[in-house]
Amino acid sequence: MARPLRIGVIGLGWVATHRHVPAIRRCGRFELAGVADRNPDSARRWGERLGVRHCTASAAEQIDWLDEVDALDVATSPMSHHGLILGALQRGKHVITEKPFAMSRQEGRELEAAASESGLTLNIVHNFQFAPATRKLLRDLDSGRIGPVRSIVATQWGNPSRRLPVWYQQLPGGLFYDESPHLLYLMRRLAGGELRLQAVDACPSTTGNATPSSVDVAYRVALPHGEIPVTMSCRFESPLSEWHVAVLGDKGAGLLDVFRNIYIYLPNDGAHGVVQVVRTSASATLSHWLQHLTNGPAHFAGRLLYGNEQVFSDFGDAICSIVPSPHTSATDARGVLEMQWDILEARREK
Repeated sequence: MARPLRIGVIGLGWVATHRHVPAIRRCGRFELAGVADRNPDSARRWGERLGVRHCTASAAEQIDWLDEVDALDVATSPMSHHGLILGALQRGKHVITEKPFAMSRQEGRELEAAASESGLTLNIVHNFQFAPATRKLLRDLDSGRIGPVRSIVATQWGNPSRRLPVWYQQLPGGLFYDESPHLLYLMRRLAGGELRLQAVDACPSTTGNATPSSVDVAYRVALPHGEIPVTMSCRFESPLSEWHVAVLGDKGAGLLDVFRNIYIYLPNDGAHGVVQVVRTSASATLSHWLQHLTNGPAHFAGRLLYGNEQVFSDFGDAICSIVPSPHTSATDARGVLEMQWDILEARREK
């Protein structure tokens, strides 16, 4: 297209203002044409700060400038996603939305079908798979540097004192429902095959929260060299907030520190002798701190967007080419949504 795509943002919480808006402006495909939020102060403050033409402090159905944009970025609470996305598609707008993109299997199927039938693009912000550190891990997998993969382990610790959305207690499974898409889409992408659910174990909150204290999930995936385990272990009552993914292969291990955007490759340590142990320690610590020096200034300056800029760039490409974006389409998002509900229902039955 000769002109930038005009996009509006609805929902001006932290994620929208600190991740989506900078990504929209950095990727170069869009013109930010309007913002909306139920909170009048937030809508006015961000409208003035961003210098957009349209600024609305009202419910979504009252936005009078929607016909002037090509696309809508939905960054509201998950409970409102279905109605907002469906309404935008019915008005001929392309949509990109935060995860989780729907509140039930049925809602997910309806949104996927609506996008397909309308010929419009519906993308989901599954961003960490495009972060620089994840790209390094994917390159090592593709090049064979890690070797035949023998297992994938995803681990999440969550400190309940950190910044959390005010609505997470209303979700099925609480914070698990909001945050699990990140690890699930990373596991799907890294495994390169269909993840088949084997077992779910969850422990209720010790503080009366809707979010369980722990969720442990075991999958298996069939690869050319055999079936391997893929596991996810979440702890929501932790003194630290850490998200890590490890891919363990014959030649080495690829270790992804999601929050710090750090990737470390450690070679096979063989007999685990003194030399190998020292080499592993030196390689891990040196690589960790060197990447801290790179990522730290960008993080403090607000330029570390964890792949969001690629997500929005792909969204723009999909609108112009009518070819679904790889790994962020409505079909990809519904696959992750189905995994979430498989876990929740297995937990309930148990």
